[in-house]
Amino acid sequence: FRKPAPIIAGILVATLCNHALAGAFGAWIAQLAGPTTMRWALGVSFILMAIWMLIPDKYEDAKESKSSKLGVFGATVIAFFLLEIGDKTQIATVALAAKYHALAAVVIGTTLGMMLANVPAVYLGEVAAKKLNLKVVHSIAAGVFLILGVLVLAGYAQVL
Repeated sequence: FRKPAPIIAGILVATLCNHALAGAFGAWIAQLAGPTTMRWALGVSFILMAIWMLIPDKYEDAKESKSSKLGVFGATVIAFFLLEIGDKTQIATVALAAKYHALAAVVIGTTLGMMLANVPAVYLGEVAAKKLNLKVVHSIAAGVFLILGVLVLAGYAQVL
């Protein structure tokens, strides 16, 4: 669409909705499980997330649409919300909300992280895609998840 403002606003709304639902689900899970179970579930989920980060995302090329009944904002909200269901960030949001009993803080933090990643992509999309080495980016993210998982399993989650 080449209209960054409504695209960014759409990403924000979709991410807030998606992460609020994921966070609420994580908080609900936390009520069902004890602290030891939650620690193991979170630690293992972070380690699994590290492995998953090393598997490249597969994006199908969508045919470019010149017109949409929903407009740029509406199309972005719906597309981004649907694409994020079950994605790595949503699963991380579930895990974080399950561990830390601060739903609003988790949703705000994960949404802020998504916006920090996506706003530059909207403005620099094609240029950044050609310049950034996604294998390196994914490897760094995998390393962070692995470290967090090990720290949680070792009982150092209170430090985080």
